[in-house]
Amino acid sequence: MMMVSSKTFSSLQFFTLFYLFTVAFASTEEAIALLKWKATFKNQNNSLLASWTPSSNTCEDWYGIVCFNGRVNRLNITNSRVIGNLYAFPFSSLPFLENLNLSMNNFSGTIPPEISNLTNLVYLDLNSNQISGTIPQQIGSLAKLQILRIFDNHLNGSIPEEIGYLRSLTKLSLGRNFLTGSIPASFGNLNNLSFLLLHNNQLSGSIPEEIGYLRSLTKLSLGMNFLTGSIPASLGNLSNLSFLYLYDNHFSSSIPREIGYLRSLTDLHLGNNSLTGSIPASLGNLSNLSGLYLYNNNLSGSIPLEIGHLRSLSILHLSNNSLNGSIPASLGKLKNLSILILFYNHLSGTIPEEIGNLRSLTILALGRNFLSGSIPASLGNLNNLSSMYLNDNNLKGKVPQCLGNISGLQLLMMSHNNLSGELPSSISNLTSLRILNLGRNNLGGAIPQCFGNIRSLQIFDMQNNKLSGTLPTNFSIGNSLISLNLHGNELEGRIPRSLSNCKKLQVIDLGDNHLNDTFPMWLGALTELRVLRLTSNKLHGPIRSSGTEIMFPDLRIIDLSNNAFSKDLSTSMFQHLKGMRTIDQTMKLPSYEGNGNYLDSVVVVSKGLKLEVVRIWSLYTVIDLSNNKFEGHIPGVLGDLIAIRVLNLSHNRLQGHIPPSLGSLSVVESLDLSFNQLSGEIPQQLASLTSLEFLNLSHNYLQGCIPQGPQFHTFMRNSYEGNDGLRGFPVSKGCGNDHVLETNYTVSALDDQESNSEFLYNFWKAALMGYGSGLCIGLSIIYFMISTGNMKWLARIIEELEHKIIMRRRKKRQSQRNYRRRENRF
Repeated sequence: MMMVSSKTFSSLQFFTLFYLFTVAFASTEEAIALLKWKATFKNQNNSLLASWTPSSNTCEDWYGIVCFNGRVNRLNITNSRVIGNLYAFPFSSLPFLENLNLSMNNFSGTIPPEISNLTNLVYLDLNSNQISGTIPQQIGSLAKLQILRIFDNHLNGSIPEEIGYLRSLTKLSLGRNFLTGSIPASFGNLNNLSFLLLHNNQLSGSIPEEIGYLRSLTKLSLGMNFLTGSIPASLGNLSNLSFLYLYDNHFSSSIPREIGYLRSLTDLHLGNNSLTGSIPASLGNLSNLSGLYLYNNNLSGSIPLEIGHLRSLSILHLSNNSLNGSIPASLGKLKNLSILILFYNHLSGTIPEEIGNLRSLTILALGRNFLSGSIPASLGNLNNLSSMYLNDNNLKGKVPQCLGNISGLQLLMMSHNNLSGELPSSISNLTSLRILNLGRNNLGGAIPQCFGNIRSLQIFDMQNNKLSGTLPTNFSIGNSLISLNLHGNELEGRIPRSLSNCKKLQVIDLGDNHLNDTFPMWLGALTELRVLRLTSNKLHGPIRSSGTEIMFPDLRIIDLSNNAFSKDLSTSMFQHLKGMRTIDQTMKLPSYEGNGNYLDSVVVVSKGLKLEVVRIWSLYTVIDLSNNKFEGHIPGVLGDLIAIRVLNLSHNRLQGHIPPSLGSLSVVESLDLSFNQLSGEIPQQLASLTSLEFLNLSHNYLQGCIPQGPQFHTFMRNSYEGNDGLRGFPVSKGCGNDHVLETNYTVSALDDQESNSEFLYNFWKAALMGYGSGLCIGLSIIYFMISTGNMKWLARIIEELEHKIIMRRRKKRQSQRNYRRRENRF
């Protein structure tokens, strides 16, 4: 063994000690710098960073720190609940840092330009923080950077074109920010880029043609921006692309047929744009495609037969377009298809029998088209189906019994068709069914009693059919029923007491049937009931309070019109209507409406017209007791129900005065008390109802002066006809000294002033210009009146002309106001 000289050994020992010294010194410098940064955190007691202490070994003991040759190489404190910023970060003290991961914390403030000092940085991840401001252009100096992730922050401003010079970059993710401006054309230089994720920003302009040069790109996500123009045909060069997300933008023009060259594509998402033209047949070449989303565009033409070649397809979403023609039978070959959504198009013809071959199908949505023919029995083979939408078509024939075989079916929508026959009892076998909507068809026969046993059923809508017989009487305890709508059928008998078992009921509409019963006061115990419509039946007798503390506490719409209810109106019942005592704009929608599967609709009579209120019934408060035989006085407690928008007590036998408390109904829009036996004066308090657009007090025994105010000036004579004792505008010229104070009705005074000016202008114009000899006759009459001193006749003519001009101008203004209000409201 060769002996090492003492001189050589001394040299090795020196360099070893020097190396260890310099390494130790450098690690100490980095540790001090990191501790200074940690000292700026707002949560100093962070348990994950408790190991960051001067007495511990930085490279071995500190959480999230990895060293190489004694120098900090990686800093990863992702999801460490840190609250701080980057201003004190030691950018210049970590020259060997390659990997920096600060994601999923609570860092705020901006990205300092000193980040360019991390010249060896390969990986930078700042996602899911609160970082704001612009992306510093100095980030383009990080020549070794391969992965840059700053998504889900609050960045704004434009994307620096300097990022396009990071030639080593493989993944760029800046989504979920507030970035503006255009996509830099310099991105075309990023030859190694595989991921480009810029979704959920406010980017505008067009997609640069240069993006088509990125042959390594596998995922391109530009959705949810404001991008415009056409989709570049150059994207067809991206042969490795597997995900193309361009949804929720403003792209126009047609879908480039070159997209069909992207044989690696698995997801194509172009929904929510303004794309036109037809679906390219070339898309049938995308043999690996699993999701095709083209919904919410302006696409036309037929569905290409070639779509049936996409054997890997699991989702086909083409809704909300103008597609026409028939549904291709070739779709029946898509064995892996789980979701087929074609609703809101112009598709016609029959539903292909082949659809029944799609055994993996979970959602079938063919509603809102022009499909005809019968429902194929083959649909009963879709054992995995959970939702079936066939509504709003021209389908006819019977509801197939075999639908009862789809054991997992949760939603069945077949409303607005021409279906006939009886409701199959097999539907009651669907123990998972939540929504059953067969309304607006021609279905007849009785409702099978077994339907009351479907415990999962939340929506039962059979409105506007020809159902007969009685209601099911066996609604079970603990069922889930929320909405029961059997309006517009031929049902008879009584309202079943078992409905009181349906504790979650929010909507009951049994109107326009032949039910013969007394008022179901026992429904008052349903604490979540918001809508009760029993209109147009044969209900009779008085409405008496049950004496319980809980009675319709959340009711918003009660419609008992067109029945034979009698006796006095129950004061105690109105006292219990707590849901009408507050104007609540924050009320939550029913749980079944959260996903948009079903929209409750309620028809109310407002302003003399039938109005269909869709979904907003929870905020639209109505009491309609019209066309009954109610007697006695109008309860003054109605004035406490300040949320009422429509109050209709017309066509009854009510007597006494109109309660002044009705002047407290600040949001009432329609008030109808016509065809009763009311007497006394119209309360002056009603003049303060600034939201009132419709008033009908006709055919009573009212007398005295009509109140004057901004809204009352808009009502015509027919609002008061049949009350011979009323005086004042608009039924007569005057009413004593009931002049309108200018301080209270400034708008009316200004209208009068304009009308007076217009009258004088028109009068003198006619007097001076005349028509032929009319000028001489007019002047002669005026001279005669002045010379005799008898001006009353002339004054009467002038007053009548002035009144007509004023009324004409007011009618025009009010019709314009009413039109604007209706447009804003509905």
